[in-house]
Amino acid sequence: MQLEPAAQQTNPISSDKSTKRTPWRESWRRLRKQKAAMVGGGLIVLFIVIGILAPLLAPYDPIAQNLSNTLKPPSADHWMGTDDSGRDIFSRVLYGARISLTIGFFSVIGSLIVGAFLGLVAGYFGKKIDTVISRFFDIMLAFPGILLAIAIVAILGPGLFNALLAIAIVNIPMYGRIIRAKVLSIKQEEYIMAARAQGMSQWRILFRHVLPNSWTPLIVQGTLGIASAILEAAALGFLGLGAQPPEAEWGKMLADSREYITSAPWAVMTPGIAIMLSVIGFNLFGDGLRDALDPKMKN
Repeated sequence: MQLEPAAQQTNPISSDKSTKRTPWRESWRRLRKQKAAMVGGGLIVLFIVIGILAPLLAPYDPIAQNLSNTLKPPSADHWMGTDDSGRDIFSRVLYGARISLTIGFFSVIGSLIVGAFLGLVAGYFGKKIDTVISRFFDIMLAFPGILLAIAIVAILGPGLFNALLAIAIVNIPMYGRIIRAKVLSIKQEEYIMAARAQGMSQWRILFRHVLPNSWTPLIVQGTLGIASAILEAAALGFLGLGAQPPEAEWGKMLADSREYITSAPWAVMTPGIAIMLSVIGFNLFGDGLRDALDPKMKN
């Protein structure tokens, strides 16, 4: 009887490790197969890089005025032309990406933190706490989001920070109701009951077991919510309630150039296209992320 050479023997343990697939790896594999999501992710990365490197990429000062160079069409010196104050539109679009993405990301983070906490408490503890928080969500959702944001900014005063705060407040109920619905189903699972039987405190169960298993819908909705936040920030800027002169913000750029839509269409089209592409990017990536993280889409 001959023994197999050592070189031909395989280690079953190492083989299992190499073929082991975690849920996150499976989700990433499914996400990579979706071309639309990858295009959206590419647009997101592009705008993030543009926003971070705006001081290096911008050929001109975005707020420097040159009244002798107003409303010039696109040329070798000014790739996207100039506005009514002679400012380089390309430079302003680059800096506008930084402002819009900052508002989008931080407003969603703020509304996610507050909404997730309220939704967790309402869904897990129920009874009177759930009733009070749910009625609070219903009252806020009774008002159109943009009108409520306008009212908040009108009270606090126009400005980027107040616009960011208003957008965050308006979106709290959406994230709160999403996680509340998820918690209502999770808290009846066997592992939650086992944790209670072991004497684990309610708050420890909430943040150690319930919250980690409720993140999936929040991640998807948060990605889509950034697109909505960018649109809302542009709307507030267009109405004069967001960014104030001379800040380079896409919505404000649209408002300043709307009267030149026929004589200088490049001044209106450029920030409009930037808003459209950024929103499309987050929507495409969010849709792909939803399909990748959904267990029902495995096949």
